[in-house]
Order: sequence, then structure tokens, then C-alpha cells
Amino acid sequence: MFFTYLRRELRRRRKAALVVASGLALGIALVIVVTSVSNGMGKAQDKVLQSLYGLGTDMTVTKASEPSTSSSQRPRFQFDARGGDDDSTQSSDRVMVQGFTTLASSTVSEVADQQGVSSAVGGLSLNVFKVSGQFTRGQFQQDQQGGGMPGGGSGQPQGEVRGGGADFDINQYTVYGTDVTRTGLGPLTSSKITSGRTFKTTETDAKVAVADSAYAKEKKYKVGSTVTVKDVKYEVIGIATADSGDSAANLYIPLKQAQTLADQKDKVTTIYVKATDSQQIDAVKSAIRKNVSGTTVTTSADLAKTVSGSLSTASSLATSVGKWLSIAVLVAAFLVAGLLTSSAVSRRVREFGTLKALGWTSGRVTRQVVGEAVVNGLVGGALGIAVGLVGAYVVTAISPTLEAQLGSTARQAAGPGGGGGGAAFMGGPGRQTAKSLEVALTAPVGVTTIAVAVALAVAGGLIAGAFGGWRASRLRPADALRRVE
Repeated sequence: MFFTYLRRELRRRRKAALVVASGLALGIALVIVVTSVSNGMGKAQDKVLQSLYGLGTDMTVTKASEPSTSSSQRPRFQFDARGGDDDSTQSSDRVMVQGFTTLASSTVSEVADQQGVSSAVGGLSLNVFKVSGQFTRGQFQQDQQGGGMPGGGSGQPQGEVRGGGADFDINQYTVYGTDVTRTGLGPLTSSKITSGRTFKTTETDAKVAVADSAYAKEKKYKVGSTVTVKDVKYEVIGIATADSGDSAANLYIPLKQAQTLADQKDKVTTIYVKATDSQQIDAVKSAIRKNVSGTTVTTSADLAKTVSGSLSTASSLATSVGKWLSIAVLVAAFLVAGLLTSSAVSRRVREFGTLKALGWTSGRVTRQVVGEAVVNGLVGGALGIAVGLVGAYVVTAISPTLEAQLGSTARQAAGPGGGGGGAAFMGGPGRQTAKSLEVALTAPVGVTTIAVAVALAVAGGLIAGAFGGWRASRLRPADALRRVE
């Protein structure tokens, strides 16, 4: 009897049911779209942060900054002032540690021994400055006017030196020393080998290099080419392409080779850490800061705070404005559904009064009204899920491009790819450099989002049923008689 009466009433009042369901569908669809876009923002931000320090890295450990003078941070170049017939090119390489601070390699083991740490690996980030060019001697041109000597002079010819000078070019690039025995963690994991191969675990001190694809294209490097750094020749064994944005470094070489080039034996600039559980990241961070003195620990959450640009703006809008807009629309939809259900009950006074006169209890009438409202809520939920999925699909299909800017603080904390020594050389210490990345926005819809939508549909139906049920429970058979004409 319950379902028979329910089906008949819903068919009779299709328009009213559709209005209630549409209101709920609008709110639920908005929740799905906003939630899926927020999830997409999170994935985009993770992708940006991954380009800094590699896949699977939960935090980085660097040496705490120390006061230093600008003179100690500037590379120095010395050349012979040759000229005249000797027009040979002179060049000089300067290999500098990025950020100018290092940690002992033994610190990697200390960090790895901390509770909650799954693995840790060290790396050395370097900036290389190559200055090359030549001096040209100027030509002395004698003054022809008077051909003489000043004041009856001393016999010295009069004239001036013209032409000559110096023409030097500066080539700056980054080199990252990677621990070839543990390549599953660190910046190199954010790139994929597209040509050649990666390092072998036996190449701990081999003169081999992996070049970033963009840098290799610029310098016309390919597998088998030779790269010279500070008079040391390295064979390019592979070309790596960054998964997103810029690569972490222009060249990757074995850690021992990087330490030799920079004269930093048993030193690293950054330690990349993976926690055993993502829920323990804060606890691991505290343990490292407490037990490994003189270090700075940076997590992905810390780096996320330094991201700016359209990605950050859109993420803030999605999590703040979008969230409150969804709540406001849902509340309005629930209220409208409740009021419409209550109004429908008022128009059915004679019907419910008659049913009570025939023996229906108030509880049975209330259950009938709530049942109708729940069905309307489920219909609205189905419509809302369909519309929300379409909206999320449209966002993913369009894939709007968002820009993320990473300040130099984030880049230096994350390791390679930062301003480091380059900023100090080109503009002095403290100069802020930024790295811009472009990521495509998607709107993935997960099972949790669908479950929330179903729960909201049921909740909307129950709220609307509560309004109508309360109104129906107060009706008396006499109310029906008063409306009989």
C-alpha cells in the first residue's frame, strides 16, 4: 500500500516533484564540480612541487642559512691581458655550490635513521659559470698636427690609443650530482629518459652525464656527445625530459664527480626524504629538526605556501569562494525543497484529513510524506550527479592552463633548479629569482565525491520530508470537513 500510494502521488504531482528535484540537483551538481576542481587544483599543485624535488619526496633537508659576506659569494675570474698578435681565446670555469652551504654526507645516514623515515638520499647542486673570450690590443695613432712635442718637448710622440678591448661571453648552467646507487628518490625522478639510458649503480665515479632535453636541444647534445666541465670531459649517456615545466638541472652527473668538480668531498647540499606514512610527515619533520642539528626541513606543505600565480589564485577561489557558494546553494535548495513540500501538504489537507478519518495514524501520514520527499531527493541527486559529471568532464576537456610561480626561497630549499649561486653572481646575494611553470587543470571525480552527492540527496529529501511531515502530523480530520464545499 505504501509504495502503491507513493507511486500514484508522484505521478499525479510530477511538476511539483520536478521543481523540488531540480533545486536539489543544482546544489548537488555545484558541489560535485567545485569538489572535483579542488581535487584538480591539488593534483596540479602536487605536479608543480614534484618538478622541484622529484616523485615520492615528502620533504627536503638543507643546512640552516648562515650570515655571509657578498665577497665570499661572488665567483672570481683571472685572465692574462694578452693582445696584439696573440688573439687566442681564453676561458675559465667556476663551479659553485648552489646556495653556498653544504652538509656532511654522513648527515644522510643520520636522517635515514630517524623514526618514520622510509628512505633518504643526498645530492649536490652546482652552478657552473664559464667565461670565454679574448683581449684585443689597441693601436696607437700619432697626432699629425704639428708633429711636434709639447713645449719644445721631450721627444715623446703625441697621439692616442684607439680600438682594442675585451670581448667575453658568459655561459651559466646547472649541474646536479646524484647518488647513482639510489635513483628512485630525488629530482631526477621528475624526468623521464627519452633517449639513451640512465645511470648504472656501478657508475658511482664514472665520467658520464644525463642531459635535460631542453638544454641538450639548445647545445645540440645527443647520446654519445661530450660535455666538458672544468676541463673534465663527460659522455652524454641519456637525454631526460621533465614531466612538467622546467627540469631540476641542465646536467646530471654522479655525486662523487660533482663533489670533485666543486672541491666538496663528502658534501651534499640537499637530502631528499620519504616518510613511511604520509600522515607522519609533521612528526618526521619535528624529529629531524630536533635530532639533526643545524638543518632546515622543508615539506611539500611548506613549499606549497610559496606558490603564486594563477594556480594559487584559482586554488584559493575554489577552496574558499567555491566552498561557501556550494554551501549557500545547498542550504537554499534544502529550504526551498522543505517549503515546497510543506506547501504541497497544505494543498492536500482534504486528502490527508480523509485518510485520517479512514483510520490512518499521524505516523503513517508522516511516513508517506517523508517517503515522497526522499524519492524527490534521490531523483534530484541522480540529476545533480549527472549534471556535475558533465561539468567536471567539460573542465577536463577544456583543460585551462594555469601558471605557477615559485620564488627563489622555495627553489633553494628544494634543491636544484633554484637561483642559488646564479642569483648571487648576476644580481648579488638576496636577489629574488622565480621559476614559472604551466600546468593543465583537470577535474577528477572520485568515488568519495559521488558518495557525498548521494548523502546530500538523501539529506535533502529527509529535510524536505521533515518540513512536510511536521505539517502533516498537525492535520485533523475536522480540517478536511471545513474544506468540503
